[in-house]
Amino acid sequence: MTDDLFDSFHDPAIGRRLAEELRRIRLKQSLRLMHVCGTHEHAIAKAGIRSFLPDGLRLIAGPGCPVCVCPAGDIEMAIQATERDDVIVATFGDMFRVPSSRTSLEEMKASGADVRIVYSPMDAVRIAEENTDREVVFMAVGFETTAAPIAATLLSGPPRNFSIVASIRLIPPALKFLLDRGGGSVDGFVLPGHVSVIIGKAGYQFLESQYGVPCVIAGFESVDVMQAVIELIHEAEGDPPYRVANLYRRVVSETGNKLAQEAIDKVFTVSDSQWRGIGSIPSSGLVLRPEYYHLDAAMKLGLKARGHDADLLPGCICNQVILGDSEPEECPLFGTGCTPYRPHGPCMVSSEGTCRARYLYRPVT
Repeated sequence: MTDDLFDSFHDPAIGRRLAEELRRIRLKQSLRLMHVCGTHEHAIAKAGIRSFLPDGLRLIAGPGCPVCVCPAGDIEMAIQATERDDVIVATFGDMFRVPSSRTSLEEMKASGADVRIVYSPMDAVRIAEENTDREVVFMAVGFETTAAPIAATLLSGPPRNFSIVASIRLIPPALKFLLDRGGGSVDGFVLPGHVSVIIGKAGYQFLESQYGVPCVIAGFESVDVMQAVIELIHEAEGDPPYRVANLYRRVVSETGNKLAQEAIDKVFTVSDSQWRGIGSIPSSGLVLRPEYYHLDAAMKLGLKARGHDADLLPGCICNQVILGDSEPEECPLFGTGCTPYRPHGPCMVSSEGTCRARYLYRPVT
């Protein structure tokens, strides 16, 4: 690939041309298109793409933030680990401030717990190697993209004082859930680039064969998103059969990353999984295989989600935002009782959260 190709995704002239193309479109019928990626939401909000969409088109955000869909019960297990003097909890920065039903890892650290922010699972392993007298619990949160390096870390033979709270979810079952919950609620998907790198275009084949819904795999620049929306409009207003189009071919292949897929399959097995504020989605999560139970912090330390852990604090509508049923601005707490500086719900905490993106790039009056 040439530098010219990469430069084209930042070319203002190309962006303006695509924006004008979007403005000129006249829809035959109203459409609801959904993206399922927090990075896409930030690109859309930052570039103000919704302001020049054609009349009748809604571009809504779905469950594309792994931190936002992490249930309070999983966070509770990590919090229980922090209450032990012989434990260090390592977490990605996005998880640090996400509230459970009673507190957060940030608040536990402020009260004296040993909670450390890491940038990769291997960082957590290094902490375990340097603190052999203490258990290091890694809060393993993510989608397929993060599942791959987590699996590789576990396959590398981490020290005996290392374990994880596994909170990993899968995007394709969530898409199936969204389509099954209501006919016609989503007319097409902008599919996530990061996840698609791992599972490839083939990972969405069921969207063609079972549902016949138009979908586009897209990159993360504003040009990528606008191209994807234009392609989806043409697909949705055309004649079936609909297809999954790959507009991120510079990174995403037909079959994805086979080595990553094999690593994930060696370490994890598919299970029904809870999504924050949504409930259980069949076959949508990953749990450790029996041969890796010795790395399961819940089993090792006796951690348990409490039956009364509440995914949503009073007034929070993060679940409706995640499902695309409500816009962040419709929440009475948005920008007042809930901001990135004092978040009330997970969608305002994470760098991939829809509420955070809308707050950061909201119009200033």
